[in-house]
Amino acid sequence: MALPTPLQAFSGVPKTHTGNDKQTIIDGEKMTGAQALVRTLEDLGVQDVFGLPGGAILPVYHAINDKTKFRFTLVRHEQAAGHAAEGYAVATGRVGVCIVTSGPGATNMITPIADANMDSVPLVVITGQVGVNAIGTDAFQEADIVGATYPVVKHSYLVTRAQDIPRVLAEAHYIARSGRPGPVVVDLTKTAQTGEMYYSWPQRMILPGYNPTTKAHGRVLADAARLFAQSYRPLLYVGGGAARSNASKEVAELAEVTGAPIVTTLPARGIVPDSNPKNLGMLGMHGTVAATAAAQRCDLLVAIGARFDDRVTGKLSAFAPSARVIHIDIDPAEIGKNRAPDVPIVGDVATVLHDLIPEIKRSQAIGGKLNLKPWWDSLNALREQYTITYDEPQDQPTDGSLQPQWVVEQLSAKADPATIWVTGVGQHQMWAAQLIDFEKPHSWISSGGLGTMGFGLPAAIGASVGSARDFGGKKPVWLIDGDGSFQMCSEELATAFLDHAPVKIAILNNSVYGMVRQWQTLFYQQHYSQTNLLDGEARSEQEEGTAEFFDVPDFVKLAEAYGCVGLRAFTEEEALAAIDKANSINDRPVLIDFRVWKDAMVWPMVAAGASNDEVTYRPGTQPLLRHADENGAVSGSTGVGTLSDAGF
Repeated sequence: MALPTPLQAFSGVPKTHTGNDKQTIIDGEKMTGAQALVRTLEDLGVQDVFGLPGGAILPVYHAINDKTKFRFTLVRHEQAAGHAAEGYAVATGRVGVCIVTSGPGATNMITPIADANMDSVPLVVITGQVGVNAIGTDAFQEADIVGATYPVVKHSYLVTRAQDIPRVLAEAHYIARSGRPGPVVVDLTKTAQTGEMYYSWPQRMILPGYNPTTKAHGRVLADAARLFAQSYRPLLYVGGGAARSNASKEVAELAEVTGAPIVTTLPARGIVPDSNPKNLGMLGMHGTVAATAAAQRCDLLVAIGARFDDRVTGKLSAFAPSARVIHIDIDPAEIGKNRAPDVPIVGDVATVLHDLIPEIKRSQAIGGKLNLKPWWDSLNALREQYTITYDEPQDQPTDGSLQPQWVVEQLSAKADPATIWVTGVGQHQMWAAQLIDFEKPHSWISSGGLGTMGFGLPAAIGASVGSARDFGGKKPVWLIDGDGSFQMCSEELATAFLDHAPVKIAILNNSVYGMVRQWQTLFYQQHYSQTNLLDGEARSEQEEGTAEFFDVPDFVKLAEAYGCVGLRAFTEEEALAAIDKANSINDRPVLIDFRVWKDAMVWPMVAAGASNDEVTYRPGTQPLLRHADENGAVSGSTGVGTLSDAGF
């Protein structure tokens, strides 16, 4: 008999009791399903939970009381619960857990579920659901959340019996954190929550066929070592999977042993200190010229926990055209998905590298090490000539406002070295990735794959909760956000204040959707359709001829309304003083409204769908095409690329 597909799951559940769910297990402590859920989370070692109550999940919230062992953070919107759980998970390495109600509460969770799925963040999302007899009747706040999240979730459950709750939660927690981490949905019917059961622990998981590969098999390690021995231009292309695997030490050692340079994706920033001379920085659309050039010119590309994302590769067929490829990833579905590897290695990144390094050393002991000096000379020349700067005449604000890049550099220079950096999505995110001095792993939290505006504030709250839990609050949390991105979840200032999460918030307020405006400038004939927010620019001429700012919202007053400290900076002196004051306050959230130039742009840049060879360092300067022309290899344009159908 064929089992129902996830999209048919609700219609596959009987609408009347048939007697098949009669309680047969009588060993253990008798309790309700809701009480069993709370007890299971405690036995799993969960210490922090994020969420918001509602009708279909009330039995679970009724079971949460002063004796509950985990700490609960009440958010103001369900989406924020998911992003807070993500920030907590990335900052601590634990599984993020959130509990929300059915219907709109559950559908509000779809964005953070998709975000966590793209960025491989371990979440357990518990949603309420109507009673079994009401499923399929269009009952109040009924929604097929299992079906709705099926394309963007690692695994999902619809729980109809109280007795199944401990086992399902144990499985969900294990699935979320093992293999390639990701979100797991547990849709909990009210029938299961109110039903009685007998609780016992530990539970025996029933996961036939789920056995993630962690160690490399066969001769792939020897094959990889042989490619290293033949490479004069190797490159380590390190992605977020390496960060999730806690492989910082192994990546640095591999670079040291092989002499290969390191380039990282956006989620992997900080996995190797920026002070490490092997680290060329981020590659791709807004990466450094040296990092992007290394990928284009290498003869061996070692993808480590990376998935050949379009923002990294540019035009895929033109990415690393001369390179043989070693691809290391714990998810076999990623191997060969976008680029066919010469040596595919399925396994946990840290484990694979730990086993690969001795193999390379043995190979070097027999055949020696190749001379990589010419390779490094060419990369160092690019690194020195094409640094990330903002001192050209076109970078200078024409309205007396602050340079956003300067603000980011000052934030980095004045921050505690242990700071956890969180961003929203947009230009500010790219400037933060480019200009913050990253020296420690797990110090960078951002929405990479999905690019979720509004991610920043709740994720920073989650990171702050994690910092207080695991590091005694000794890792301050700075959020760098844009005025557009921040407003999507600004209500969570209430959560930050009431939960005693002393996040420090830097809003780069340019009064526009900055990244969209940059694209409109470059590719849409400077037609700024619906991107002017007027939240710091609108003026009204007074009778005496002076101009007044109308701030909608006034971020300083907004912060103060939520009990936070609000500051504003128009000048460099005001900015430096505000940063110092924010760093000195640790008992409540602090928000700084930095007024920055709306026409500042993120450079370097590769236009979507263009070859990385066309990276534009500055308008009119495409160094890789010029260098290729000098060698007679490639020719091309001198602009910023062209608009493609690859999307924004």
